[in-house]
Amino acid sequence: MEAYTTLARYYDQLTGDVHYGKWADYLQRHFHRHKGEIRSVAELACGTGSLAKLLAQRGYQVTAVDRSADMLCQADQKCQGLDVLFLCQDLSQLRLLQPVDAAVCCLDSLNYITRPAQLRQALRRVHQALKPGGLFLFDVKTPEALEGADGQIYLDETNEVYCVWRGEYFPRLRICGYGIDLFVRQSDGTWQRTGEYHQEYAYTMQELESWLEEAGFTRIKQYGNLRMTPPRRGEERVFFTAERKGL
Repeated sequence: MEAYTTLARYYDQLTGDVHYGKWADYLQRHFHRHKGEIRSVAELACGTGSLAKLLAQRGYQVTAVDRSADMLCQADQKCQGLDVLFLCQDLSQLRLLQPVDAAVCCLDSLNYITRPAQLRQALRRVHQALKPGGLFLFDVKTPEALEGADGQIYLDETNEVYCVWRGEYFPRLRICGYGIDLFVRQSDGTWQRTGEYHQEYAYTMQELESWLEEAGFTRIKQYGNLRMTPPRRGEERVFFTAERKGL
C-alpha cells in the first residue's frame, strides 16, 4: 500500500490540530535571523500545500515539492492564484528549476526516507539546490519519539471519514510503521474501508549532523520543538538549520 494516496483527499480534515500558522511563524523567525535576505523558498515534502500557501501569502516565491501526485493535486487546488510552482519529485532526485535562498522540510518528512543512503543523497541534492549562503531548515522525530509510538493507537474522525493509526516499532530495523485504516462514508450511507502503510526511520541527531557536513553544509545548529533554543533531554522533535557556504 503506497502512502498518501487515498489519505491525500482527507489529510487536511484529519490534521486540523496542526497549527500551520505557528510553523510558518517559526520558519520566518529563522529567515529573519539568517544573514542573507530570503525571497525564494523551496518547501520539500509539501503535502497538501498548507505551509506553501502561507509562505506564498507572506510574499515568498515558493517552489513546492512532493513525491505524491495525489497530495500535489490537493496542494494545487489550495494554492490557486498564488505564486507557487509545484514539482513532483523524490527528494533523493531533487532538481529545482533554479537555486533558492532557503529550503524547508517540515513535519518529520525526512523520517519518511527510510534508507540512510537515500537520505544522504537527498541532503546532497538539497545542498546543490540552494544559492551560496542559502539556508536549510528541517525537523525530525527523535528515536525516542518513534520508539514511544510502538503499540499506540491513534483515532481521527470527521462526519465523512474515520481513521485508525496503529504504531509498531522494529528496533533492529529502526523503523516505526503505521498501519492506517480509513473508513469512508459513501453517498448511500455505507462505509468503504481502505488502508495505507507508512514508515519512518529513527535517525540519531549525530547521524544527521554528520551527513549534513558530508553534504557540504556548514553552521549546523539544533533547536527544540518550535523553539529558538537548543533541544532538551528527551525531546521528541528536533529542528536543524544548516547553510550552504557562501561565495
